Amino acid sequence: MSNPALAQESNAAGMAALRGGDLTGAVAAFRRAAGADPSALPLWINLAHASRLAGDDAAERSALDRALDIDRTDFTANLRKAQLLQRLGEETQAMMAWGGVHQLAAQVPNLSPQIVAELEAGRAYAEGLQARLYERIDDALGKAAPSWDETENRRLRAFVDTALGKRQVYHNQCAGVLYPFLPEDEYFDRRHFPWLDELEAHHGAIKAELESLLADPGEAIRPYVQMEPGTPESAWSALDGSLDWAACFLWEYGRKNAVVTERCPQTAALLERLPLARIPGRAPNAFFSMLKPHSHIPPHTGVTNTRAIIHLALDIPPGCWFRVGNETREWVEGKAFAFDDTIDHEAMNPSDRRRAVLIVDTWNPHLSERERAALVDYFVAADGALGGTSPLA
Repeated sequence: MSNPALAQESNAAGMAALRGGDLTGAVAAFRRAAGADPSALPLWINLAHASRLAGDDAAERSALDRALDIDRTDFTANLRKAQLLQRLGEETQAMMAWGGVHQLAAQVPNLSPQIVAELEAGRAYAEGLQARLYERIDDALGKAAPSWDETENRRLRAFVDTALGKRQVYHNQCAGVLYPFLPEDEYFDRRHFPWLDELEAHHGAIKAELESLLADPGEAIRPYVQMEPGTPESAWSALDGSLDWAACFLWEYGRKNAVVTERCPQTAALLERLPLARIPGRAPNAFFSMLKPHSHIPPHTGVTNTRAIIHLALDIPPGCWFRVGNETREWVEGKAFAFDDTIDHEAMNPSDRRRAVLIVDTWNPHLSERERAALVDYFVAADGALGGTSPLA
């Protein structure tokens, strides 16, 4: 039966003993306090603290476990338990405990400088353990990896990084329509797109046509972000109506932009030959994307996972990067890659000159030919039934 009055009296005695350097007396007093009111979490924290100062690891652990039984999310109890496990050399449990502590710390405002320092020390310790574990696993798996293909290696590496807490798993977020059960790839493997070789082979001609266009753009260049009047402030507001992120469309929603394609005949002819997604009133989209110096495209997701987005790097200053999910890449001029734009992604041009890429969309490579044909039929039927572009996608 709890006795709050005795608990309060004993806790005060424990505090006085600590101030006087009497660790034995402090432990005894806090033990009486916790016994008098066993549901009071701070009393167990105080007992754990005194036990640690007294060098009694077993007693500290017992007191912290009692505190965590009361509240599994208590920040102080979790912090002290992680530090105890670290001191005891229980590395696996300590690494997991520190992971939980850092998640909790993100929700605690106004941490003291001392606690911040302790958290940083714990982070460094956990990262050291993680690096050692990663190296050992890498050695163990390295025997098989050279014989694996791109997909196997990429998935295995993602598995290891996720298992060791080095990677977050991102999921499709479609603003339009989601096609269920497709793999949630961040970057698609190149083997799915053998025609990228032909696209890259025309890099010089495409770049030259873009430069000629930019020398006298007329009205072909427009802001990529154009929001409706009255749209609330958001991460996109800085780019709204701005040529910091500009686009020049060769194809838009399945319609050819003759004003641009006539000035870029080699690019236009290549796009006609490539196996792009072709859906009346919807696809393909193909455009030059220009990002001015020191401009950032904020994290966002696209419309549907039925497509893959291709970037061909045309004019790339040093340091420009592109992140999809967990993986950040720098564009390499003349090279192309494919990604799923319904995975969270963003771009940055930190340089002092413009970045330019050609962007085209094609089918998600995990769709079969029958599925692609069925999707075309679906969109045509949906758009026709509703007298325009269907809001269903």
